[in-house]
Amino acid sequence: MKPTPSRFALGALLAAAVLATGACTDREAQRQAQAAAEAQAREEAASRLQGEYEAAVAANNWELARVHGAALLAQYPGSEAAAAVEPGLAEVTARAEAAREQRRLATLWNYARVAAGKGEQRTAAIFSKDAVDTGGSSAATVQLVIRDHPEWKRSAYLVLEGGDFDCYGGCKVKVKFDDAAARPMSAWRPKTDEAIAMFIEDYRGLWKQMRQAQRLEIEFPVKAGGTRTAVFEVGGLDGSQMPGWD
Repeated sequence: MKPTPSRFALGALLAAAVLATGACTDREAQRQAQAAAEAQAREEAASRLQGEYEAAVAANNWELARVHGAALLAQYPGSEAAAAVEPGLAEVTARAEAAREQRRLATLWNYARVAAGKGEQRTAAIFSKDAVDTGGSSAATVQLVIRDHPEWKRSAYLVLEGGDFDCYGGCKVKVKFDDAAARPMSAWRPKTDEAIAMFIEDYRGLWKQMRQAQRLEIEFPVKAGGTRTAVFEVGGLDGSQMPGWD
């Protein structure tokens, strides 16, 4: 005959069951509370990052905005902040790339101010995108210089490192801006050994068109025979560096 559990034993078992159920309920409540706290902290962090993104956009700091926006989507996907930012991030990224490109173009120009005569000489200079074989010992970049001199006045000219221009007494060069058709401009090579330079006579027209262009191509004759073409990425020219030219 099986022994019958005593009332005391049954009570103990019931109490243990109640305690176990309560412990499970407490652990589940704690888990849910912790999950809710983590979700709230996540949304708050995402919201702060969204605020930094929006502040950068308001300041037109597109590169910083792109960084914050990309970080928001990567770190807090599915958040309300990410959902708010994502639709406009493509445009912000495009603006950031344009800003970076414009900064690159700006660094291609070198500006100088030196005392000259009774005043100051200002120059804006840029090297060609690629090296050009102009008849020297090796291919080299061609330099374009815009100059404002107190005595020699304003001018625009090309400078070679080697070889020479075939433009003594005057010649025509072909000038092309962006996708527009090339047009001829008068040029001349002074009889001097100080520099291998060739002046473009219509410096005003060159400057005016260059201020609206991203790319400038100049085809010029060389003593080595034929013509050569120098390409300049001119879109980063800072007109304020040459007062009065605009």
